[in-house]
Amino acid sequence: MSEGLDGRGEFDAVVIRTDYADERAWRAVVATLPPDVHVVDDPSWSGATVDRALTATRDADDLSVVFLADTTTTHSRPPALLAVTTLTREDCEDAEDYARLTGSGPTFRTTPAGVPDIHADLSLGNLGFEEYAAWAGESPDGVYRSA
Repeated sequence: MSEGLDGRGEFDAVVIRTDYADERAWRAVVATLPPDVHVVDDPSWSGATVDRALTATRDADDLSVVFLADTTTTHSRPPALLAVTTLTREDCEDAEDYARLTGSGPTFRTTPAGVPDIHADLSLGNLGFEEYAAWAGESPDGVYRSA
């Protein structure tokens, strides 16, 4: 099993806590998370990078996106998780396909309410990461908000 994913339900989204500086702020973030979210809350993740999260979740089934609760998350209002695509160049037909699917970048910010929509749509192939990233980019603060 991938690091920190023991006990994750087959279709659960994953939020990894990487900021341990403010317990109160973290509890406020957790209170806004929807059900069916697997939270990885282990101090060994403190300060973890996007690359570490991707390496640790590489073998997880049904995981097209992982969400990081970093310093920005705990200090922004509303909280804004970092959504990270698990898509790699090797998953794509060629470099052009990968560039198209990650054209807005491999990360964007989302409110906790956006987690289930993003996770479900990417898992089912209804929408792509690039579409959500573009919507976040159109927002004045760069954060995707669920409709």
